[in-house]
Amino acid sequence: MDLFEYAVIRLVPRVEREEFINVGVVLYCPKQRFLCCTTQLDEQRAHALCPELDLEVVKANLMAFEKICKGGGNGGPIGQLDMASRFRWLTATRSTVVQGSKVHPGFCDDAGEKLHQLYRELVLLP
Repeated sequence: MDLFEYAVIRLVPRVEREEFINVGVVLYCPKQRFLCCTTQLDEQRAHALCPELDLEVVKANLMAFEKICKGGGNGGPIGQLDMASRFRWLTATRSTVVQGSKVHPGFCDDAGEKLHQLYRELVLLP
């Protein structure tokens, strides 16, 4: 079993109200050299919290999370950093429309499967 860390990716349409919707999970497992996120924007729920929310901007921000996870030039300057630094940057505390929860640890055999399990449990509606 390998140690991993994860955070829930949240959509906070009006930061001052502190209301949010879970829209994804980012998971980092150094031993498996794994950093990935899975996201899904429920547009109807997002508009219920904030009807004037620009969904295209939110989608672009979620896409940036994915690009940074993958690393390389498409992830901009942050994408050039090592995997641990990219995860720390993605999960740093911020007051933005797309933000991460506190980081939580765990153990897993397969980081990809654990990511999908957490995504099903924490993001998808029952």
